[in-house]
Amino acid sequence: MLYYLYELNHAAMAPWRAAADAGLTFWRSPANPLAETQLGRSLAASLELFERTTRRYGKPEFGLTDTIIGDDLVNVEETTILAKPFCKLLQFRKLWDVPKPQHKLLIVAPMSGHYATLLRGTVESMLPHYDTYITDWVDARNVPLFEGGFDLDDYIDYVMEFLRFLGPDTSVMAVCQPSVPVMAAVALMNAARDPATPRTMILMGGPIDTRRNPTSVNRLAQEKGVGWFRQNVIMKVPAPHAGMLRDVYPGFLQLGGFMTMNLDRHLDAHRELFWHLVEGDGDSAEKHKDFYDEYMSVMDLTAEFYLQTVEKVFVNHDLPKGTLTHRNACVDPAKITRTALMTIEGERDDISGVGQTEAAQDLCPDLPADKKLHYLQPEVGHYGVFNGSRYRKEIVPRIVAFVNRNANDPAASEPQPRPRAGTA
Repeated sequence: MLYYLYELNHAAMAPWRAAADAGLTFWRSPANPLAETQLGRSLAASLELFERTTRRYGKPEFGLTDTIIGDDLVNVEETTILAKPFCKLLQFRKLWDVPKPQHKLLIVAPMSGHYATLLRGTVESMLPHYDTYITDWVDARNVPLFEGGFDLDDYIDYVMEFLRFLGPDTSVMAVCQPSVPVMAAVALMNAARDPATPRTMILMGGPIDTRRNPTSVNRLAQEKGVGWFRQNVIMKVPAPHAGMLRDVYPGFLQLGGFMTMNLDRHLDAHRELFWHLVEGDGDSAEKHKDFYDEYMSVMDLTAEFYLQTVEKVFVNHDLPKGTLTHRNACVDPAKITRTALMTIEGERDDISGVGQTEAAQDLCPDLPADKKLHYLQPEVGHYGVFNGSRYRKEIVPRIVAFVNRNANDPAASEPQPRPRAGTA
C-alpha cells in the first residue's frame, strides 16, 4: 500500500511542480524588472528548491565521451556488449587511431538502491589505464514478472558469466555491496580452475565481515532480523510499471534510510543551495545539483536478492563463517590462490566499518603474501573510497600499481605449491 501512496503523492504533486516551473520562468525572465532584486532571487530560489525536492529523478547518464592517455585525447564510446534481464554489461570503448591492447577491468557496481552511474568518477579514473567495463543493473520495477526472479545466487552467476565473457587477462573491482558476491564468484572460479579466473580482485568498502567494527547499518540488521525486513519493507510494484506485481525493496525507502542517517548534513546542504541561488553563486549551486541529481536517483531491488543479502551478509555472516553456499555448493574463500587481492577502506566510513573489508585478507590463507595488499585511506568516508580528490590522488595510483604488478604475472595462471613445514 505504501508504494501506491508514494505513486499517488507524485501524481498529486504534478500540478504544483508545473506551477513552480511556471513561476521560476517568470522570476528568472530577463524581461522581469524584479528578477535581479533580492525578492526576485529569493522567490526563484524557493521555487527551484520546491521543484527539486518533489521531482522524480530518472536514471542519470554516464556522459563519459573522452579520456586523456599520456598526451593524447582519446574519444570514448559507451556500448552495451551483453544484455541480461537484470543487468547490462557496458564497455567504455576507446576510439583509438591506432588500437593499443589494455588489460581488462570489470567494475561491479553496487546493487543497493543507486544506479551504476554513482561510480562515474570510478570509471573515469580507470579509463586511461584499462579497457573498462561496468555492470549496469536494471531497476527491478522495470523487469516484467515473466523474466523470473533474481537472488544472490543469480548475482554470483552474473559475475562469473561476465568474467567468462571477457575472458582471461581480466581484473575485477567490487565497490561496497558486491564485495561478498564477487569474492564468492572468484572463489568458485579458483576452485574450478576456470581459465577466466581474474588476475586481480579489488574490494572497496565492502561488508565482508560486519562483525568487525559494526556500524549503525549493521546493528539495525542484527536487531531487526530478516523477518522484520520481509514484513515491513517488501512491497509490490504498482501499475503502470513493467514489473507490476513483482515483490521489491523500493528505492525510495533506501533513499529515505540514507537521508535520515545524515539528515542534518542534507538539510544544511539544501540551505546552502538556497543562499547560493540567491547570491548568484552558480558554481557552488551546480556542484550541489550534480551531486544530488545522482544521489536522489534510486532503483528498486528484487525482494529475494535484498532479503538474502540481509540474512546471509548482515545477520548470519555466512562468508566469514564458511557457511555461504551457491547453488547448494559450499563457497570456500581459501580456494583463492590464483587471484591477487587488494582491499581498500576509508577511515571515516559509516557504512562499512574499518576492518570489515580487510577481513577478506584473512579468508585467503593460501594466497601468497606478495599477492595481498590492504590500504586504509585517511580522512575519507564511504563515498571517498571510490570517488573524490583523495581517491584520485591517493587510491587510484595504488590500484594501478597493484593491478599492473599482477596482470602480467605468469605465476597467476597456476597456483604455486606451498613449502612444507620446516622448509624455506
